[in-house]
Amino acid sequence: MKTAFHIALFCLLAAAPLSSAVAAIPTDAEIKAILRERIEVAKKAVAIVVGIVDERGARVVSCGRFERDSGREVDGDTVFEIGSATKVFTTALLQDMVERGKMKLDDPVAKYLPKSVQMPARDGREVHLLDLATHTSALPRMPDNFAPKDPHNPYSDYSVAQMYACLSGCKLARDIGSKYEYSNLGMGLLGHVLALKAARSYESLVVERICRPLKMESTRIKLDAKLKARLAPGHTETLAPQANWDLPTLAGAGALRSTIHDLLKFLSANLGLTKSSLTPTLRKTHAVRFHGAAPELDVALGWHIYHKFGGEIIWHNGQTGGYHSFIGFDPARRRGVAVLSNSANSIDDIALHLLDSRYALAKPKPSRERKAARIDYSLYDRYAGRYELAPGLIFTLRRDGDRLTAQLTGQHAMEIFPESATEFFYKAVDAQITFVNDAQGKTTALILHQHGRDLPAKRIE
Repeated sequence: MKTAFHIALFCLLAAAPLSSAVAAIPTDAEIKAILRERIEVAKKAVAIVVGIVDERGARVVSCGRFERDSGREVDGDTVFEIGSATKVFTTALLQDMVERGKMKLDDPVAKYLPKSVQMPARDGREVHLLDLATHTSALPRMPDNFAPKDPHNPYSDYSVAQMYACLSGCKLARDIGSKYEYSNLGMGLLGHVLALKAARSYESLVVERICRPLKMESTRIKLDAKLKARLAPGHTETLAPQANWDLPTLAGAGALRSTIHDLLKFLSANLGLTKSSLTPTLRKTHAVRFHGAAPELDVALGWHIYHKFGGEIIWHNGQTGGYHSFIGFDPARRRGVAVLSNSANSIDDIALHLLDSRYALAKPKPSRERKAARIDYSLYDRYAGRYELAPGLIFTLRRDGDRLTAQLTGQHAMEIFPESATEFFYKAVDAQITFVNDAQGKTTALILHQHGRDLPAKRIE
């Protein structure tokens, strides 16, 4: 799930230098070497499992353990949180409802909500189901009343009543359908109205309409004892233990847990590699619905589509506090790839590289141990303020005694720690902040350093 607690902007991955031909898909041994490099050298993961499916069949390559000091190795049956990869299950359910004649893509969302909820509109235009499914609803990324009591399980106490209050008080900042802006609120709302229409829980709808037809017995939200025994514990970007996340209200945005074996069944059905009555419905979710979400990026029903190197990759990834996931496929080559990790660091580059070798593998450097320095805490007053990382994406810095916190739009505040008078770091995630001062000593900007990128944010009033 591109989650509330991941600080990086949604952006395209860098591509490798263009070559004239696509290299053959790596062997199991070559994939294993990639995983070992990421786990043992770069130390960006505790475990990674890769699944590949094509016309020759399916194979799984895994590396790592359930926990850093555990002897238990992961495999294709290990359960992981898949975060926002859940969203393409949500949009598959939407298309299924359309096929059954129960809903239409251009239905107003308000049609399926209690009359007491005032769904926001703009210039006479209502938000439609299609707008939610393509992240073009103009709803914010996260609810404005999202204030978790437990930052380690942030969605667990967000209620339906809170979501309804957020919607009823929401003022849309732009025209509906005019711009792509990723929204966990929007996709969570879509899952909610689907469940209301079907008169059952979101999970039971996923199980009935997708999991049972595809024999995906390990894809669930609530885990029974057998599935819990196969759940790999999560880890933060710094590989510290991380509690599992629960999303009772916004389940459609990122609540599912699954395995590589199950996700390969889902990809195989999308590609038509296995015979399934679901395949025609799933294929309809691949059609482009919004062009130009970003350079070389279009949006289908939930899916994102890269247009590079003369081909296309249809994909979605996910991140929670302790996991990262990627599922995607190349429809021309009829190849699907799923990658799951029980740490929050990205593995997207591995998945894209296996789909098309011209997508470069990242070269992450091992995180060095950082220690907080003693500085004059009055500097925190200078740094407190608002910094614009992108339109609508604001860092808010606050001083609380001898603590300085940074909060990105739609996220909770996290403490940052000084390495020097201008260099700060997070302990919860692998990210750092540098403050930029002018000749008079006034702080004019900050720079976020994360995933090898330096993202400037100008101070605003």
